[in-house]
Amino acid sequence: MDISRTTRRRIVTALTGTALLALAVQVPATAAPEPAAPHGATVASATTAYDDTYYKDAEGKTGPELKSALHTIISSGVSKLSYSQVWDALKVTDQDPKNSSNVILLYTGRSQSKDDNGGDPDQWNREHVWAKSHGDFGTSTGPGTDIHHLRPADVSVNSTRGNKDFDNGGSEVGEAPGNYTDGDSFEPRDAVKGDVARMILYMAVRYDGDDGFPDLEPNDKVDNGSAPAIGRLSVLKAWSEQDPPDDFEKNRNQVIFDKYQHNRNPFIDHPEWVDAIW
Repeated sequence: MDISRTTRRRIVTALTGTALLALAVQVPATAAPEPAAPHGATVASATTAYDDTYYKDAEGKTGPELKSALHTIISSGVSKLSYSQVWDALKVTDQDPKNSSNVILLYTGRSQSKDDNGGDPDQWNREHVWAKSHGDFGTSTGPGTDIHHLRPADVSVNSTRGNKDFDNGGSEVGEAPGNYTDGDSFEPRDAVKGDVARMILYMAVRYDGDDGFPDLEPNDKVDNGSAPAIGRLSVLKAWSEQDPPDDFEKNRNQVIFDKYQHNRNPFIDHPEWVDAIW
């Protein structure tokens, strides 16, 4: 005798439910899928000693909310240096860990005497990683003297970089192998690509147009001229991921926090916040 269509559906449903129940019993709870991350956020995140204190108002945020929270955090209680004080500060922040008499130069990686600073071609001077003409803030106390983006650099290599935006490609810089440049962009050596990216993005969060200085923003262009913008954002993001913070960069962040400006570069402590914002 044929079983009715309704009866067959009930039998199949019962058997399927039993099979699913058995499968659920066999699969441990830890195998449950992770909830999807919000757009622009990463599931994994770094943990720092400052999350419950310094960064507590930023935790759990993404996008514009995170950028706004970080701006407030890194702009509060900041000590500002004069441009002349930057010389002495860089001798501490960028000290060669293997030779306390020297500093490490950003683009060449050369270890050079702290006292060999000035304007001669083979001396070192103060490189504004966010070129000071991009927003025309010069060497004014504030963005012009913020040592989170000021680094010792060979004078002539600094001149070669000039005020160019950052991007991949070009011809290799003779004095600084591993660095490349063309008419409108500069590519730093691999070991500091992430450093450069995180300094640029720090500046974009720190200077948001509410303190008398221009609203600095990265964009995905080069040849930005005097606009308060630097590119190329997509490349900077890739560099930050390619070259995560190393011990030198982390120590530099700590020294600036402890001894000088008393603020931090959040993208060194939390590199995943780059994608969470941009």
